[in-house]
Amino acid sequence: MNRSNFWSLPPARGCRHVLGCAFILLGAVAATTHTFAEQSATAAPPPEVDPPALTTIDEPLPKPVDDVALNGPPPVESYAIPPAPSEGGKQIYGAGAGITSAPKRFQWGARLTIRGVYDDNILLSHFDRIHDWYVAIEPAITIGYGDSIVGRNGNYIRLDYAPSIFLYTDHSDDDSIQHLIRLEGQYRFGRLILGLSQDVQILHGSHLDTSTLDASAISVAGSINAGVNGRTHVDIYRTNAGASYDLSDKTFLSSEFHYVRDDFNTLISSDEIYGNLFFNYKYSPRLAFGIGGGAGFNTVDLGPDSTFEQGLLRVEYQLTGKISLNATAGVEVRQFDSNDGGSRGDEVTGVYEIGAVYQPFDGTVITLRGSSRVLNSAVVANADYLATNVLLGVRQRLLQRVYVGFTAGYEHAHYFPTINGVNGAASRDDNYYLIEPAVDVMVTRWCTVGAYYLYRTNDSPIARFDYYENQVGMRASFTY
Repeated sequence: MNRSNFWSLPPARGCRHVLGCAFILLGAVAATTHTFAEQSATAAPPPEVDPPALTTIDEPLPKPVDDVALNGPPPVESYAIPPAPSEGGKQIYGAGAGITSAPKRFQWGARLTIRGVYDDNILLSHFDRIHDWYVAIEPAITIGYGDSIVGRNGNYIRLDYAPSIFLYTDHSDDDSIQHLIRLEGQYRFGRLILGLSQDVQILHGSHLDTSTLDASAISVAGSINAGVNGRTHVDIYRTNAGASYDLSDKTFLSSEFHYVRDDFNTLISSDEIYGNLFFNYKYSPRLAFGIGGGAGFNTVDLGPDSTFEQGLLRVEYQLTGKISLNATAGVEVRQFDSNDGGSRGDEVTGVYEIGAVYQPFDGTVITLRGSSRVLNSAVVANADYLATNVLLGVRQRLLQRVYVGFTAGYEHAHYFPTINGVNGAASRDDNYYLIEPAVDVMVTRWCTVGAYYLYRTNDSPIARFDYYENQVGMRASFTY
């Protein structure tokens, strides 16, 4: 039920979104009191340097949740879409503004992003489209010790925390608070590197976007389930452990283990345990290959359990500071539990993950990432789906402080039944699309303001999974 107070009166309801947008611009107005010339000197990006020679393909920790205190607005030149989304890969390029870079010392970073957004389908519904204005308040903090923020190559420990508060103008029942927490550490023992991380994501509401912490909340659907819409409560827990051991100057072993729990309040929860092992060869200081395999076990609340095996190839390539590539591809064979007598035969699929960054000119960054993997459906019982997606981002810096960006994404979700004799929603193909143009202006080194437009749609043959959404938003971000 909506609140019965001053803000529920018709004149006040009509002004609340205006007040929210005015709040976003307040920091920008205050920031402009600094002289523009003074900031022009400090806003210039750091000079490009060649990346270090390859040491491993598969770092001990898998790709972390994007750096919550550094990514997104302000669009600091060295932070774009993460370049290496492949499992086991973690790469961060450059350093954020205002972050200490001395190794083996205490470091911290903080960011506050405020957004005012008009959304024409706040529940991602096909039948009952509800529009509203909302304000999102998104603070984030990173604290760490050692090489925890800039390089993450040495010994370190770090903690990231990023809550998000969503306040709607006319539909206060949809107000929500979400939390993203990550604790990770790494230690080197000569030839051996060990890493451990723990992620906790508490996602309540209709904003179930987990793949990035960008202020526009862009997410390829496969990160959560394209069919999940409306008000949803899910808690995601992910534990990762990894190791890398140098056998010689040219060869090394790498391994990863993870446990993932997707705990839905009213939908279908699942658990996965997975491990892999790679033998890697450094062909040159800039090029390395790996061959290996993985295996895992999956349990789901409504459906048969499954086991799977993977044969994988891996490559990493770095050419000076302009091009970097990290890719893994292979074949997966999945078997389903047949204790109930109704499980189907083996499912054979291709799997891959790829991440690339290309910087052809000063101030231009082009990023590409994509993956194909089997996931459990959180909406349809006795069904899994193969999510194949790609996300392309282009960002251009103009006049040293204006950033123009464009992001486009696509995912094909092929649903298949996990038991015999099931069709309908368990046998379908969905197509998810998104586009987002954006512009941001760096007012000072610690303040950025911008605007964006987001369109996303899930094209499904079943109406209740079919939806489209438009968002128009303004944002201000403050980095310390």
